[in-house]
Amino acid sequence: MVNGQHLFDHVRPWLARTSGERIAFIRAARWIAYERALAAHRSFDDLLARPPSLRTVGLMLLGPAANGKSMIVERFALDHLKQADANNEQPRVWVVQTREGAGLLNFYGGILSALQAPQTRSRDTLAKAEQLDCLFRQMRPRLLIFDEFHNCLRGRSRDVEAIFAVLRRLGRDYDISPVLVGDVSVYDHVALTQEMASRFGLAAVPRWTYAEEFFALLDSLEAAFPLGAASRLSNEPTARAIFALSDGLIGEIVAIVTQAAILALRNGAEQITATMIADLRYVPLSRRKGAPQRDALL
Repeated sequence: MVNGQHLFDHVRPWLARTSGERIAFIRAARWIAYERALAAHRSFDDLLARPPSLRTVGLMLLGPAANGKSMIVERFALDHLKQADANNEQPRVWVVQTREGAGLLNFYGGILSALQAPQTRSRDTLAKAEQLDCLFRQMRPRLLIFDEFHNCLRGRSRDVEAIFAVLRRLGRDYDISPVLVGDVSVYDHVALTQEMASRFGLAAVPRWTYAEEFFALLDSLEAAFPLGAASRLSNEPTARAIFALSDGLIGEIVAIVTQAAILALRNGAEQITATMIADLRYVPLSRRKGAPQRDALL
């Protein structure tokens, strides 16, 4: 039965749109407010609300690639920016896209870019440090979120040690809490010394398991994609098929359901089935290195 009663209220009107418009809607990036994401946001809020300190505590947001860490960060920063604008306040949360390559020059350059500060081509590390000193005292950021922080850990140990020294100084000199976003290598580096380990809490974003939270995620995705008939994604065997292909990663789960929804629209089915999931010929992320598609390119 094609009635759209399984959809969110704001999604149901999209059933009257053209297939092209519905496909564009399905492909659009969307925020999924699952419990671990909301818990991470609560941890960020706690850092914002903490009292001033000379030894600030930071946070590690860690998990495998393609598991939604950047989306969690971007959503929090966007919500904070909207609130700051509404209150005519200066933003206190900034997201730094950590650059490839260890070394203070790259590290400082990434922060300056995040703060939208003018930069010269000079390779003068001290000049960049002094520029950041002025910006921090003027802008008074509270949280610096370093996305893909593992990028700056691939280098000489002395370069990594210098970056960690800067992280400690962020709290002592500017009352800034650093948030390190990345994979398990970040945890390993922080845990090398008790001095650093004591400065960072952990918000883990592990792989999903085949359990109730995964089924709830599938129900939310089904309600968010404008297909006229209910697909019942959380029921066997469709849920099992999606999970087997996803490697337990939310980015992969969303990609699989997105492709299946588009296929359902294009063939007029208006619902996703386990057979349709199989028809995608989707290759799990863990098996792409030796996939037949890759070998056919040789």
